Amino acid sequence: MAITKQKKEELLERYKEQIENAPAIVFTDYRGTSVSKMQALRAKLSETGTTYMVVKNSLLALALEQTGRNYTDELLAGPKAVAFVGEDIGKGVTALKDWIKTERIIEITGALLESTVLDAAGADSLSDLPTKEQTLAEILGVLNAPAGNIARILNAPSSSLARVINAYVEKQQAEEAA
Repeated sequence: MAITKQKKEELLERYKEQIENAPAIVFTDYRGTSVSKMQALRAKLSETGTTYMVVKNSLLALALEQTGRNYTDELLAGPKAVAFVGEDIGKGVTALKDWIKTERIIEITGALLESTVLDAAGADSLSDLPTKEQTLAEILGVLNAPAGNIARILNAPSSSLARVINAYVEKQQAEEAA
């Protein structure tokens, strides 16, 4: 059954919206996946801010062009489902990979990271990226380290002075006792 022009325009707008909101897009070959498995995957990925949908390749190519994203024809070869990964790339791709390991149905065929085209191996390595929480923790650690060093440096002279005064007092007390 052919898709109406209105439906194509709606899909094109939906794809463009997803592309603009996704720093990473992961392409998968979904052949052999049942509807119930696909729904389970969508539910799991939605927890990470990732949207997973079967796409019409020609409309997705047009949407990618209109949003200024690079892509290769290999990414859009054959039936594709696409994961539009939200701002936490590591978490979204890891969730997809974990589901694939469990179900052994879907295969990652490539990805777009901003405007960089990645092959299947490169797309797979996106799960090695730290999650948003890990990145924030690292940044906070880097920011807190200098503050801790400054506090130790500022406290060092006063504690040294206190030790010198205490040693002098003890020496005076020892001389008085003798």
